Amino acid sequence: MRVHIGGDHAAYELLGELVGFLTAEGHEVTNHGPLEYDALDDYPVYVLRAAQAVAADPDSLGVVLGGSGNGEQLAANKVAGIRAALCYNEQLAQLAREHNNAQVISIGARMTAVDEAKAMVATFLATPFSNDPRHVRRLEMVAAYERDGVLPPLPSSD
Repeated sequence: MRVHIGGDHAAYELLGELVGFLTAEGHEVTNHGPLEYDALDDYPVYVLRAAQAVAADPDSLGVVLGGSGNGEQLAANKVAGIRAALCYNEQLAQLAREHNNAQVISIGARMTAVDEAKAMVATFLATPFSNDPRHVRRLEMVAAYERDGVLPPLPSSD
């Protein structure tokens, strides 16, 4: 699988660990950076590039990393068509793919051990979207809102 990855200084070491892990697992990895440690770098520089690459390549998935993962998830979600999920365990990584068809996982390097991050990423990449009609319906509601700004109708009280 093609995997796009990007982060910031707070996740620089984890990014390197995951690039090595994913490559060893046989994935085609594009590292959007940072390529060297800079304590003053800004996560949007690298995260937006990783998320944009995933959006341009629907057969790929992405990994974004930062200190907490919060800002990185928010940034990735600003890329049109991207659903990024902040995960802190394997179950969330699985559900992000299975129920929400997330294309990008966000992980906080300061909150997550390397082995946990590897397990989450492996689960995320291995889990397909369920295509369950209720999940498809919900994602269509969100996509429609993104397109036209109209809220989904409230359920009728019949």
